[in-house]
Amino acid sequence: MSVEKRRAWIELDEDSLLHNVRELQRVVGRDCRLMPAVKANAYGHGDVETARLLAGAGISDFCVASADEGIRLRAAGISGQILILGYTLPAQFDALREYDLTQTVVEDSYAQELSAYGRELRVHVGVDTGMHRLGIPASDADAVASVWRFPNLKITGMFSHLCVSDGTTEEERRYTEKQISDFRKVIGELRRRGIRGFESHIQGSYGILNYPEEKFDCARPGIALYGVLSLPSDRVRADVTLSPVLSLKARVGCVRMLKEGESAGYGLTYTADGERKLAIVCAGYADGIPRSLSNRGYALVRGYRAPIVGRICMDQLTLDVTEVPGVRAGDEAVFIGKSGGREIGAAEMAECAGTISNELLSRLGQRPERICFTHI
Repeated sequence: MSVEKRRAWIELDEDSLLHNVRELQRVVGRDCRLMPAVKANAYGHGDVETARLLAGAGISDFCVASADEGIRLRAAGISGQILILGYTLPAQFDALREYDLTQTVVEDSYAQELSAYGRELRVHVGVDTGMHRLGIPASDADAVASVWRFPNLKITGMFSHLCVSDGTTEEERRYTEKQISDFRKVIGELRRRGIRGFESHIQGSYGILNYPEEKFDCARPGIALYGVLSLPSDRVRADVTLSPVLSLKARVGCVRMLKEGESAGYGLTYTADGERKLAIVCAGYADGIPRSLSNRGYALVRGYRAPIVGRICMDQLTLDVTEVPGVRAGDEAVFIGKSGGREIGAAEMAECAGTISNELLSRLGQRPERICFTHI
């Protein structure tokens, strides 16, 4: 279906994605492999579409959140290492082996469960350096080392998560530096015990951008890969230029006038303070536009900023286009992306909705079709 026939859609800029890969690879250095996070449908960008583009650019390692996400990539022909960052039920251990997925050892007792499966499984060992979520405590080197004694586990890596690497305070920086230091100590202790042959990684997007001097075997870019920061106010230390990959657009379905004193939408939460021109747009919260933007968000129409008025519905919303000349049915309404000389970033939209871009993007609905395009 051509763009002209779509009610709401997502555009993915291939050139921007590949640009971001090059920029992040430059930051981490030639000796570090990028292991992009394509979980949550690649942060709403489309996991299969994104993974295929990345594979074409030479990326061979990927991170997902669940076995089902990994299976979906394998079914689409994605090869290379696929690391599951979270817990997998024993009932799916057969799938780990069948689809050659790499499972995280989320705690020491889980290593025993994986080993008891009785057939070889590929794993990375999770180490808790201070997030206190998943992983064996970094302070217990014996417990970490014990994983290597379990039969049936092919251990190819070890990793941890940074929890305040996006922070800018001295306290947050000290905490992050201690996490990195503790992780390095575990690596050193394992090597002292003769345990080698595993790759290490701890940096996600902000670990890459704020601690570029730290070098490990791999790095796991997430939100930064898609050219976005979590919030517009975020600042990073790395000298890097990222380009947004995703645009979210929808069609104006009709235009109508509202008289002074008339109200519109569910709950009649918007009342015109004068004669207003409204555009009914064919997108709603089922298309990934948060309901919390009711009466507070905006879109771009013909390069003009148009406020969202009234409650956002499942399939439609209303824009005040009184100040937009010539608007008519079929026009584009841009919620993320560019129109004319203006732009709405995902982080800006997310902040207005009271969240971060990571959540906003990963909750984009399946209904808008993803369209990949290139400028070349």
